[in-house]
Amino acid sequence: MASAHGTPAPDSPAPVPVPSRRSVIVGGSALAVPTLAVPAQAVPAGRSAGVAEVAVREDSWRTVLDDADLVWPRMPKTWFEGPYLGNGLLGSGIYAEPGGKNAVRFTVQHSEVQDYRPEFGSLFGLARLPIGHFTLEPVGAITGLDWRLGLHDAELTGALTTTAGALRLRAFVHTTASVLAVEVTPSEGEKDFRWVFHPADAISPRAAFRPLPEGYRGNPPAVVERHGDLHAAVQPLLAGGEHATAWRELTTRSGRRALHAAVAHSHPRRTARARALRTVRRASAVPYDALARPHRTWWDRFYRKSFLSLPDARLQRFYWIQLYKAASAARRDAPVMATCGPWLEPTPWPNTWWNLNVQLEYWLIHGSNHLELDAVTRALSEFRDQLTAEVAPAYRADSAGIPRTTDTRLVNGGSTPSGQGYGVGIPGRNPPTPEVGNLTWALHNVWLSYRHTMDVSILRDTLFPLLRRAVSYYLHFLTPGADGRLHLPPTFSPEYGVDAPDCNYDLMLLRWGCRTLLDSAAELGVRDPLAPRWQEVLARLTPYPADAGGYMIGAGVPFAKSHRHYSHLLAIYPLYEVTGRTAEERALIERSLKHWVSFEGALQGYTFTGAASISALLGEGEDALRFLEQLMTRFIQANTLYKESGPVIETPLSAARALHDMVCQSWGGVIRVFPALPGVWREAAVHDFRTEGAFLLSAVREEGRTRWIRLHSEAGAPCAVRHGIAGPVEVRDGSGRRLRHEDAGDGVIRIRLRAGRSALITAEGDRPRPVIAPVRPNAPAPRWGLPG
Repeated sequence: MASAHGTPAPDSPAPVPVPSRRSVIVGGSALAVPTLAVPAQAVPAGRSAGVAEVAVREDSWRTVLDDADLVWPRMPKTWFEGPYLGNGLLGSGIYAEPGGKNAVRFTVQHSEVQDYRPEFGSLFGLARLPIGHFTLEPVGAITGLDWRLGLHDAELTGALTTTAGALRLRAFVHTTASVLAVEVTPSEGEKDFRWVFHPADAISPRAAFRPLPEGYRGNPPAVVERHGDLHAAVQPLLAGGEHATAWRELTTRSGRRALHAAVAHSHPRRTARARALRTVRRASAVPYDALARPHRTWWDRFYRKSFLSLPDARLQRFYWIQLYKAASAARRDAPVMATCGPWLEPTPWPNTWWNLNVQLEYWLIHGSNHLELDAVTRALSEFRDQLTAEVAPAYRADSAGIPRTTDTRLVNGGSTPSGQGYGVGIPGRNPPTPEVGNLTWALHNVWLSYRHTMDVSILRDTLFPLLRRAVSYYLHFLTPGADGRLHLPPTFSPEYGVDAPDCNYDLMLLRWGCRTLLDSAAELGVRDPLAPRWQEVLARLTPYPADAGGYMIGAGVPFAKSHRHYSHLLAIYPLYEVTGRTAEERALIERSLKHWVSFEGALQGYTFTGAASISALLGEGEDALRFLEQLMTRFIQANTLYKESGPVIETPLSAARALHDMVCQSWGGVIRVFPALPGVWREAAVHDFRTEGAFLLSAVREEGRTRWIRLHSEAGAPCAVRHGIAGPVEVRDGSGRRLRHEDAGDGVIRIRLRAGRSALITAEGDRPRPVIAPVRPNAPAPRWGLPG
């Protein structure tokens, strides 16, 4: 771990110069290849230096990233222990070949590869399909290992020792060329090691956990072909189309052997083979280091979009690994993440889950300033017609929804044995299970993307029209009761197991949806004919059912058993509709949280990430940290991956969001700086953290107090800040001139800040130099991986 002055850990490489760029043609497109240049003092791109600007010590990112590298002095045995590489499409997990075989497995999976037989439902007929794996088979028996997954370069490096010698390797999945490249330098005794590709059976991974549907059979075996010095495993699909894995191994004059592999997918045409071969042919024509340079440059620029340093060494490392994991698993133009990300393994959940998983997977992109990973907004917009097709025909004129599970195109295929052709349940009917709120919850993610960028095109073109249809589906079923209130018939709170009228999952999403539609219409200048109906819902909707234990599942259905989901608490988090504004409301939140986590048995990892974020909302940093520590101890695996009955990816990513909530919150039009840090975190640094209103926040905490805050406005939105600085404050602009600010009470100030301008907030009379650098850890901590 770095010291307060940024000294790298003893086993970390020294900082390197930042590359400039030139180009090489790979895969038909120009790839930027860096040349080394000595960097100047870092200044945020597009902004001139000034008093309100922040200097980031140049080695800061390299210091925290090198410190967070995962290490393996012994062989990982499963996906949950080993290194993983990816680019949102192509993914590879690396671990020992199962069954005690003397080999290392490099899985080859791709997030676009799926089946197309909707008559068997989304989990069999539309499931993601396994592709296969390579085995690295040494001459001698494996006796030792020394691997490091370097986050900064997104590259695995190290050595494998055997009874015959050693194999030094380097490997990465190229961020844009979408090829797996592995370079192996063998010793004399290992020069005859070999690579072998093993095609997988193209059958739904759920087959290992559930009986096959009647009439379902796997796709025919892959056909392995030779094309000169290239190979291809071509997998035909019964529904038409194919996927193909192509590879090539070349030996350099120095004896290094480089394997390049790529996957392509096509449906209904059979064009994948040609594309996979073309990708490998072009990538393998470039030396390993030249191919790696644009990849490394992309990752360097990715990390520099934001910065976070905490005095908890274990959590700081975990956080940076989650950013690596997110960019390895997600891209805007890639499919929305399935439960395994791009690293498909045997799983009962071989598709995309919309009743919690997707939402949690993408929450960290907003604060960390990585909207380039937002596949949710893109997919919901691109496949909006499918969202209409997933509700029953009687409601398609004005409604839309999303089922619990879909394929990459948001198709479900029908959720009953009769294959009814739609997947969203109908309130008051079961079957199908009336899980109604998933689209509205997914659109909350879209709303977050809008609020963090203030990009009106997101609001106008995606959020408003789709949320209008999602809410309209609810309006078909709202009925007035004897109490004069509007009520919902029985619907389903995800995974609790019983239907409930006035289900809190749906009431909370419906209220948020109507409020957001009214606000959005006002912002867009739209006079919508449904606005009076939305206003009526807000005025007359029945209160959220609650009892002595807090929020219930629904009317007449108490929360009375262990349950991992917090669907009945969405109004608290992440919707921030109930925030503890009054003593009674705060007591209700505290009671609901305590009651929810009091039932052991079914609690899982994301139970504790949700509990941490709710605690952070209340300003209870000690509780938030305690919940995250339970998560780390009980659920997070050696390489920060996560499993329940099978592998899932959402929980560690949502833990990064919980850390965000401890460092900064920006709901309700107020930016809250360091709102829930535990007492032991006396130091902290954050840079270019993106907040609602399209502000970039930088701030430093020293000796238990906030020393300075810098806010840069991208959109000129209203700026209100709960700064946490004791006593009077002063605000200065980028030239050092005082800015007027208004005291709004409760520790909040309002600043008029035009787009493109910055403000520095300090204690009155204090003149700190705003510099960002890693903070000193409170105590040593083991690395992630298998450090021994």
